[in-house]
Amino acid sequence: MRLGGRLTAAIEVLEDVEARRRPVADALKDWGLSHRFAGSGDRAAIGNIVYDALRKKRSYGFRMGDDGAQALGFAAVIDGLAMAPQELAAALAGDRFAPELPNAGQLERFGAADLSAAPDAVAADLPDWLAGKLQASLGEDWVAEAAALAARPPLDLRVNTLKSGRDKVLKALAPFGAAPADLAPDGIRIAAIEGAGRHPNVQVEAGFQKGWFEVQDEGSQLAARLAAPMPGEQVLDLCAGAGGKALALSAAMENTGQIHAADADRQRLAPIHDRLKRAGCRNVQVRDPRDDMAGLFGAMDLVLVDAPCTGSGTWRRRPDAKWRLSEAALQKRMEEQDDVLDRAARFVRPGGRLAYVTCSLVAEENADRIAAFLARHGDKGFAVADAGARWNALLPQAEGRCRIGALAGGSVITMTPKLTGTDGFFFAALERAG
Repeated sequence: MRLGGRLTAAIEVLEDVEARRRPVADALKDWGLSHRFAGSGDRAAIGNIVYDALRKKRSYGFRMGDDGAQALGFAAVIDGLAMAPQELAAALAGDRFAPELPNAGQLERFGAADLSAAPDAVAADLPDWLAGKLQASLGEDWVAEAAALAARPPLDLRVNTLKSGRDKVLKALAPFGAAPADLAPDGIRIAAIEGAGRHPNVQVEAGFQKGWFEVQDEGSQLAARLAAPMPGEQVLDLCAGAGGKALALSAAMENTGQIHAADADRQRLAPIHDRLKRAGCRNVQVRDPRDDMAGLFGAMDLVLVDAPCTGSGTWRRRPDAKWRLSEAALQKRMEEQDDVLDRAARFVRPGGRLAYVTCSLVAEENADRIAAFLARHGDKGFAVADAGARWNALLPQAEGRCRIGALAGGSVITMTPKLTGTDGFFFAALERAG
């Protein structure tokens, strides 16, 4: 396919996403199934246009003077492929599958528009109702922080130290430009794609099949490290999902002790079995949602709660989610977070720890939930640990690379794309008196 056909396809997908308010991944998949002639390169290029348009929907709309699918598609191509309007016109000339070009005034406006004159929510590429929440969470630099959530993300990997080492994996992935992650000691990063490029499918590589590495954002890797699992401990991963953090915990514990991986959703938990086998994790016991885990009450050294959340920290990867998010959905997530924290508290032994993690940058899902938990469980001996000190001890070279906030005599941390170079993550550690 030529650029014109790819752009037309991207506009069709954007119209589908807007009309049906459906996940972009589903819309792209359906388009591919109904246009089987499109090769993998075509599908990747179309996906780039669609994702870029959704990442910067408001700022592109402001610059174009139009936030319709066609205007956004053209903006994404001009910006994402670094094409001058005249270059774009030349590239589309004679292509019968190309959409009609915007008028000259619209293209001139796009190139000349100054986002500093735009409302903050537009410059931040956010729905209006979320602007105040991000400002409250991220402070005076919130617009730049939110804008960083609209950039293309890198591809991050975690070396599985049970089977390999970072140098070995780096050598195997050298053709893809793999480099050591900036902060995570077992992390590897493949830079964000440029132009019409695409990330490699690392899951078909021999190293992945052998269990040498897993796909995991660097922020998620750091959150697992900050939870401080120790060899020989009894650990409960209460919201294990597909098992990313459970695998990281297993490696940190050197395959000793025991990790109970649980999740209320059997479907989310299903992939964990193959992942554990491939990674060689022998100290993880997967708990079916129907299992009676009362025998674990008060017995866990560490309970990890990777809580259900709005996922605002992952908007680089799932930009459509921010346009579908509603205040009602946020309220529902907060209720779920309170519920899972209450359940988690029952498992923590005296002297044990509870680690709370979200991939959200909304304070109501983060520090506010910890404060509410303490208010409900003030008689259980829980106290907020100094997560900021833990960060500086674990990563002395990264002092200042996360946001540290005081809370109830301790501190909590927030990682962001702009400051930390990761997806957005919140981390808090609670300690229960012995």
